[in-house]
Amino acid sequence: MEIGNFSYFGHFEVLEDYAGYLAPYLFPLSPEKLVIGKFCQIAHGVRFITSSANHFMGGFSTYPFNNFRMTPQTTMEEIQAMFQVSERKGDTIIGNDVWIGMEAVVMPGVKIGDGAIIGARSVVVKDVEPYTIVGGNPAKPLKKRFSDSTIEILQDIQWWNWPVEKVENNLETILSMDIEKLRDIA
Repeated sequence: MEIGNFSYFGHFEVLEDYAGYLAPYLFPLSPEKLVIGKFCQIAHGVRFITSSANHFMGGFSTYPFNNFRMTPQTTMEEIQAMFQVSERKGDTIIGNDVWIGMEAVVMPGVKIGDGAIIGARSVVVKDVEPYTIVGGNPAKPLKKRFSDSTIEILQDIQWWNWPVEKVENNLETILSMDIEKLRDIA
C-alpha cells in the first residue's frame, strides 16, 4: 500500500494505522498494490477489495483448501501458489484530492481520477474519470465537477505536487472557483 502525503481516513487518523481495515485482503505477498494519492479524504467505513480477496474459480469448488495446509516448513513459493485466484485485476489506484464517501467499496483494479468524488455507500466497479462525481451500486457518473477545459487546466497545474509552503500560501485560491487566478500562481 502506498499513501500520498496529507491523505486521511475517518477522523483524521493516519492511514498507515488502518491499512488492514481499509484493504483487509491486501497481504504482503499480494501481487497487486493499493496506491492512494495526495490530499485524499477517505470517510469512515470505506473498503478497498483487492484481487487477493477473490477465491479461485477454475475448479468445481471455490473453497480455499490451500489456506489451511500451511505449516512452518511451507516455502514462500508454495504460499504464493496457494493464493492464486482466477483473475487478477491489477493495482487499485486512487488519484490526488479524491473524496471517498462513507462506507463506499472500491473493487479490484479500479482507477479513480484526480479530484473525483465517490458518493457514500457506492460500489465502484469501473474506473472513474478525473473530477467526476459517481454514486450508487454499481457507481455511475452523476456529473462532472467542472467543465472539460477547467479539468484540463487542473490536471496540468497539479497543485497537490506544489511545495507545502506554496499550498499553504495559496489556500484561498485553491479553495475558490477562480481558475485563472490558480493558473496565474501555478
